Amino acid sequence: MSRIKILLPENFSFFTTIPVRITDVNYGGHVGNDSILSLIHEARVQFLKSYQWTEMNLAGVGLIMSDVGIEFKNELFYGQQLKVHVKAANLSRAGFDLFYKMVIDTIEKETIIAVAKTGMVAFNYSQKKVVALPDTVREAFAG
Repeated sequence: MSRIKILLPENFSFFTTIPVRITDVNYGGHVGNDSILSLIHEARVQFLKSYQWTEMNLAGVGLIMSDVGIEFKNELFYGQQLKVHVKAANLSRAGFDLFYKMVIDTIEKETIIAVAKTGMVAFNYSQKKVVALPDTVREAFAG
């Protein structure tokens, strides 16, 4: 069976820390795969907020996710503080990729919990169609 392989950028432009909630934990006693996707969503919202944008107002357009890939590397448990690095890359006419590196930092080492990529597309929700990525977004993410 082939596996997803996500090639991360060398440097990340942003990170946020997210506490693991008890509701993130599944019957296996660790954070469930569905919760990892929710944690990615939270990191994306905080990343956009650092530019004073939201998923519904990215410099005048909305955002919609076109795809997602996640590589699970290690378990994550209730009470841990997850550090999520985020970077925008691969800009196109109407979208971009967001890369995520989810880690637990300790004094001894950094443990990668998961790596992920989401394809994000500029979207006009009232017209229900893909639109061009605003130049201000392109300029902000190019650096």
